[in-house]
Amino acid sequence: MTITRRAVVRGLGIGMSMPFMARPAMSQAAGLMARPIPKTGEALPLVGLGTWITFNVGDDSVLMDECAAVIAAFFEGGGRMIDCSPMYGSSQPTIGHGLARIGYPERLFSAEKVWISDTSGGAAQIEASREHWGVARFDLMQVHNLVSWDEHLPALFSMKASGRLRYVGITTSKGRRHREIEQVMASEPIDFVQITYNILDRAVEERILPLAQEKGVAVIVNRPFRQGDLIRRFEDAPLPDWVAETGARSWAQFLLKFIISHPAVTCAIPATTRVDHVRENLEAARGILPDEKLRKRMTAYVEAL
Repeated sequence: MTITRRAVVRGLGIGMSMPFMARPAMSQAAGLMARPIPKTGEALPLVGLGTWITFNVGDDSVLMDECAAVIAAFFEGGGRMIDCSPMYGSSQPTIGHGLARIGYPERLFSAEKVWISDTSGGAAQIEASREHWGVARFDLMQVHNLVSWDEHLPALFSMKASGRLRYVGITTSKGRRHREIEQVMASEPIDFVQITYNILDRAVEERILPLAQEKGVAVIVNRPFRQGDLIRRFEDAPLPDWVAETGARSWAQFLLKFIISHPAVTCAIPATTRVDHVRENLEAARGILPDEKLRKRMTAYVEAL
């Protein structure tokens, strides 16, 4: 079998689904496989929507409408979590534009970040983000890249206690500051951690993912395709003959299924500006996921390419 797929730079993620092996501790949310947030049991679909770079379109009305169409397709397909940050340029007002166009779906799970070293400005930054989105409150607020986390977290826990926030988390990316991430996970009652994890970047498997399971911390995965680099790297290689077992019909589908099949992962957040790609991303959360034996076979195959 020689299935290939050439990636488009502005819109990452593709694939169809064929089942093969069941996974435990899963539920269905609008037809998508979901896992519970450990601290509450609330179910989140395994595939969400990231906005880094792709939603940073300024005030270009055409591009804003394209992003609005992506958001609409995301919710039509059963999606919930949208993740953003003040670091992401104009992505926040772009989200607000898209949500306003479709009437703010009740099942939206809004994941934002506070990203400011002067912690006295944290509350104002969060409020500005909330106004950009147009939501009454955020579901999740994360300390972005651990910037001044020791001062931000108490404020976020206070917001959670007063009902102005539902969950608190921290983030990192590209394998940075893992020791500090472990320190926070071990010492603070956070609900979420966001990390980079994909079929080649697997350092978090050693300590962070097991610690998340031990501490009951939900895991969000960023950079599932290394911002498209993994798809470009593998796109000219055939998928293996046993691809039907994974349910993958493309490299992007193959890569996403590897990530979300790890039992510690709550949600992966690929970014895209294309409606067809967001629909195909969501297909990774349908069907059935690889077991540990097949996950090892998947990593061995890509490492040999």
